[in-house]
Amino acid sequence: MATLNRVYLIGNLTRDPEVRTTPSGTCICRLGLAVTRQFRNADGSSREEVLFIEVDSFGRQAETIARYMTKGRPILIEGRLRLDQWESQNGEKRSRVMVVAENFQFLTAPNRQQEGEGQSYGRDDGGRRPQQQRKGDRPPSRAEDGEIEEEGDEEIPF
Repeated sequence: MATLNRVYLIGNLTRDPEVRTTPSGTCICRLGLAVTRQFRNADGSSREEVLFIEVDSFGRQAETIARYMTKGRPILIEGRLRLDQWESQNGEKRSRVMVVAENFQFLTAPNRQQEGEGQSYGRDDGGRRPQQQRKGDRPPSRAEDGEIEEEGDEEIPF
């Protein structure tokens, strides 16, 4: 019999990501995600149900999420369910279902570090990317200092 353990969630962070590192050097990022569902009752009134989910991310992915995400920011998480089980200090058996992130996508642009300076995802060049011309945009005819700008044959950064 085939099985499937796949979860797709879109929600907002309930707190800033918590980062820790294992003794072997692996980065682990834990974040709280609030997922909202809106529906109508039998009487026709609108209701909202919020589900709070714990998500773990590992490695480079964890570092990227921790670097760019803050409380309230939306994110898409693709992952799998995991059951954590432990014994409390009182001797009670405890468990919870969590999500292990395998892929993610930021749903908003990163915050600006300083005015005029942007961040990028996982790049170490200060967040500056070459300005690319979009279809339908006119190329700049003059730079601010009065010199003519020429279009270069820059590679597309993929």
